[in-house]
Amino acid sequence: MVVPVNYYLGLSLALFTLGAIGVLIRRNILIILMCIEMMLNAVNLAFIAFADAFKAVDGQIFVFFVMTVAAAEVAVGLALVIAIYRNRATVYVDDLNILKW
Repeated sequence: MVVPVNYYLGLSLALFTLGAIGVLIRRNILIILMCIEMMLNAVNLAFIAFADAFKAVDGQIFVFFVMTVAAAEVAVGLALVIAIYRNRATVYVDDLNILKW
């Protein structure tokens, strides 16, 4: 049984939408980072679906690139969150105004 590409793209769109809504609505930095990861994985799912549909490896190569960027984002993001938490004792973006003048 072969699952049509449209189903994968629908799931990818749903995951990306949930991630975007999470980034826009939530105020906790950790949850925002998780929502960004969800959005990156949604893009990965779309890349894999298209790579399978068109029988090309380009999408899979992009997936490895996106996974590398996601791993770097997690490493840098969590380091920043830990540094911010140590200085401010909060992870809520409403309480952080360190970039304001």
